[in-house]
Amino acid sequence: MVNPEREIQPFVVNLTGINSNMLKTAPKFYEVAKRIIEITEDCIIVAHNADFDYRILKTEFSRLGFSFKRKTLCSVELSQKLIPNMESYSLGKLTRALGIPVSDRHRANGDAMATVKLFKLLLSKDTDKTIIKNAVRIEKKSKLTSNLKTIIEDLPSETGVYYIHDANGNIIYIGKSNNIKKRINQHFTNKNSKSKKIQTLVSAVTYEKTGSELIALLKESEEIKVNKPILNRALKQNKFTQGLYSFKDANGYINLRIYPIKKNEKPITTFTNRKSGVSFIERMIVTYNLCRKLCGLDVSETSCFNYEIKECLGACVQKENSKDYNQRAQALIDKNSYDAKNMVLIDKGRTVNEKSMVLIEDGLFKGIGFFDLNHQITNRDILESLITHMSNNRDTQHIIQSYMRRNKRLKVIELNE
Repeated sequence: MVNPEREIQPFVVNLTGINSNMLKTAPKFYEVAKRIIEITEDCIIVAHNADFDYRILKTEFSRLGFSFKRKTLCSVELSQKLIPNMESYSLGKLTRALGIPVSDRHRANGDAMATVKLFKLLLSKDTDKTIIKNAVRIEKKSKLTSNLKTIIEDLPSETGVYYIHDANGNIIYIGKSNNIKKRINQHFTNKNSKSKKIQTLVSAVTYEKTGSELIALLKESEEIKVNKPILNRALKQNKFTQGLYSFKDANGYINLRIYPIKKNEKPITTFTNRKSGVSFIERMIVTYNLCRKLCGLDVSETSCFNYEIKECLGACVQKENSKDYNQRAQALIDKNSYDAKNMVLIDKGRTVNEKSMVLIEDGLFKGIGFFDLNHQITNRDILESLITHMSNNRDTQHIIQSYMRRNKRLKVIELNE
C-alpha cells in the first residue's frame, strides 16, 4: 500500500475496501519511487487495463519531476483477442470464468498474481507467438547477446518448447525437449549445417515449460506450421507411414492388418514404420489373446502356429466363437482409437499443483491446456475457456496415439455427452 497524502474518495473505498486510516503508516510514493524504477527497468509492464496503471505511474513520477517511460502490455486487450466472446473482461469476472483462483481481491498481491496466471494462459493461447516476438523485438539491441554461453545460463533443464530468435525478434527455429538447456547447448556446440546457422543468427532464446512431453510435441507441431521458422525443415507429410486397419472376413471374424497409410481410409492408429507396427501387433496378440493368422503375422493356409502350441483359441479354423473373439479384438480397437470419443487426457503440469490436458471431442483433437488441481475440468464451459485450440490433422493424431501407447500412466477422463 502507498499513502496518497490525501483523503480517499468514497467510491474507491466502496470498490476496494481501502480507507484512509489503513494508509496512514504506508510509505509515500517518493519513498517507493526508486524501487519501482529498479524493478521495471528493461521490462514490459503487464497490467489488466494497462493504460490506467501506466497513467497513474507517469502522473506520480511527473510530480517528482521525473519522466517515467516503459513499454506496456494490456491483458484486457490480449484477452479480447485470444479469448473472444467472454461475458466480461474485468479481472474478477474473467478469472472466475476461467477458473483462476483469486485471493485478496483489489490488493496488489492478489490482483497481480491473478494477472500472472491469466497472462500465462494468454501466452499459451498465442500460437503465432506475437507476444514473445514483439517482446524480443523491443529489447534494446545491446541487451541481445551473441554470447551463447550467457543465453544458455538462463534456460531451464525442464520439458518444454523453445524458440530461437534473431536480432529482430523473428523466430528462426522451434524445437521441443525434455531438457531445454541441454538441447540448446547441443544446438550451440554441434557442427552440422543447421547448428552453424543457428549459432550465427541467434540473439535470444525464449521458452515455454510444458511439464508434459505430449503437450510439448503438440505445441511444437502446431507452432512450426503456424510460424514457419526458416531453419525448421518442412514437416514430412509421411513421417508416419503405416496404419493399423481392421476388417471382417467371410467367417465374421475381425482381422487386423498393418498397411501403408491409405489416403481415403482412417486407420485405428499409426506408426512411423512397418517394424514398429508389427512389434505393436505382437504385443497385442499376447495382451488380448488374438490369433496370429487373423492379425496377418501367420500366412499358414490352415491353423496358425499358436493354435498348434495351445496359445490360440482357434479362431483361425473357426474353433472359437466369432462373437467371443471379436469382443477381444474390438477391445483392442477401442483402446487404441479415440474415434467418436469425448475425453480429456491428463498428464503432468508445469508445477506440482498443476496438470496438463488434451481435449478430444467426437474423435477430433481440439486443443491443449493447463489447470490447477481445484478446477472442475469436466465442466465443458470451463474446459472450452482453458483450452488453446489447435488444428486436428494426421500429425496430431499420430502424436497423441503414439504417446498413449507409450505412456501407461496417462490418465483418461471420458466426458458425458
